[in-house]
Amino acid sequence: MGFHGRGHDPDSLRPVVEFSLLARPGCGRPGSSGERCRGGGRRWVGGSGLRCGAVVKIYTRKGDDGTTGLYYGGRVRKDSPAIEVNGDVDEAQAVLGLARAEAEPGSELDDILLSLERDLWVLMAEVATAPDNRHKLVEGTSLVTDAMVGALEVHIDALNERFEMPAEFVVPGQNRVSAALDVARTVVRRAERECGGASLASGSHVGPYLNRLSDLLWTMARWQEGEHVAARSIGHAPGAAGGGAAGAGAGEA
Repeated sequence: MGFHGRGHDPDSLRPVVEFSLLARPGCGRPGSSGERCRGGGRRWVGGSGLRCGAVVKIYTRKGDDGTTGLYYGGRVRKDSPAIEVNGDVDEAQAVLGLARAEAEPGSELDDILLSLERDLWVLMAEVATAPDNRHKLVEGTSLVTDAMVGALEVHIDALNERFEMPAEFVVPGQNRVSAALDVARTVVRRAERECGGASLASGSHVGPYLNRLSDLLWTMARWQEGEHVAARSIGHAPGAAGGGAAGAGAGEA
């Protein structure tokens, strides 16, 4: 689920779940994951604790006035800079999920993407916190750390050793996975640009994290596509940048 307007209480960033204590007649707790409740109840999913007859509340009506809640309290307009950033990150997380859906379960790619998707929850929590409540954030859980940025750089360096980087623009779309990674990269870069107006705290690692993430996603896209399709038909205007990572569409410096 995404951060805003996707079944989460914006005041807590926790799933909005309201349980009906009156289970349907004949409805009992299923014996194993994936078993359907007797009497037509809700499916039991991976030990989530949802009982038969439970009602999952998707809407709250709290945002009907055009505002949304912040982590640890407070409300802001839905078009405020911080919420714009989180909207972009939410979108990027969804596209990473699309790429992961194409990956072999348990593969290296699957593991990396899952880790990145989880990281973005941490990032969105920090962005959605008012300055007065920043001291309540927990490193690595609701606050982006320098170590998280460094982990992205380790991934980039490790992948760079596996193949030769293209020296010019690359045409996206060699396969579904690389195409999804390229889309995610562009959304992450948009989120990074939006950070400029979000008034993030001094010393925040949100901007650096998004910057390195866009670099990593570009590198992962090239890794996954294997043979690159160079855009040889694109000429370089006088004074234009040549090849290299920046010319090939990598993350912004």
